[in-house]
Amino acid sequence: MAKLSKEERSALAKKAAKSRWLANEFSSFKRATHYGEIHLGSKMIPCAVLEDGTRVITQTGFLRAMGKAGGAKNTIREGVEGFEKVPPFLRAHYLQPYISDELRQMAMPIAFTLPGSNVKAWGYRAELLPQVCTLYLQARDAGALLPAQLPLAESCDLLIRSLAHVGIIALIDEATGYQTARDQLALQEILDKFIGKELAKWVRRFPAEFYERIFKLRNWKYDSNSTKRPVQMAQITADLVYARLAPGVLDELRRLNPKDENGHRKNRHHQWLTPDVGHPVLRDHITGLIYLGKVFDSWDGFYVAVNKAMPKYGNTLTLPFPDQD
Repeated sequence: MAKLSKEERSALAKKAAKSRWLANEFSSFKRATHYGEIHLGSKMIPCAVLEDGTRVITQTGFLRAMGKAGGAKNTIREGVEGFEKVPPFLRAHYLQPYISDELRQMAMPIAFTLPGSNVKAWGYRAELLPQVCTLYLQARDAGALLPAQLPLAESCDLLIRSLAHVGIIALIDEATGYQTARDQLALQEILDKFIGKELAKWVRRFPAEFYERIFKLRNWKYDSNSTKRPVQMAQITADLVYARLAPGVLDELRRLNPKDENGHRKNRHHQWLTPDVGHPVLRDHITGLIYLGKVFDSWDGFYVAVNKAMPKYGNTLTLPFPDQD
């Protein structure tokens, strides 16, 4: 080092700092859970879904989608506060007046690893692609592009038109197979709202009138002083109530509250429902069943009405054919 000039030592120091910066970037990289390719005309655009649900397009794919030639490479620019990542599609000086601070922040590349490997990659948020294309079109309309950049603007114009028909998020979910996991996450969000993490104390949730109406429709003798119920009542309650509250609720309740070797459950299903969502929905649902029970005199007519007004999740709906004599 003593034999090097001041300029050479400065260059080495910058190179070392840049290496440390890159190492730090990849020390917190995210893992891609799904990977695939979008088909846009004749272009194949690599894309991925990260473990936190972020949809990304690889750097190479991003440039390819925009019609830019050349490989994907981050520009690391030294600044007062360290280093700044500058996407290659935002470097041109004629674009600077149209780039907002929000867009600059969104354009920061994301480091991630490909599914099932330690291969590292760079990508950009999928939502960035139509925004960058719009940026180039604004520059074109303002006459700020050079003649050599006009074909790039044409590519952006075609890309915007394509994405207007099919959303970029939906494209990536389909290409990577993430739509299946997305549906599972949506179902889990529903279950989290309806079903609590801890068992609540028992409180009467089913009013006596509910059982009175069911007994009458089934032609069973109802005794208001007795809590004994026919064996079929458990199946009827599961069918009329828990299978119709929300998708997956009945299956999750059966998992949390299984039957013992004698066929009995230790707790009531409703004890697992959340007080802010599960219990209010249960109350309103039972109120609706009681109302329908007052309207019909036969079980068959009542059950058909329930299937129309409160269909079970996952079942085929009854077609609205005219009533037959």
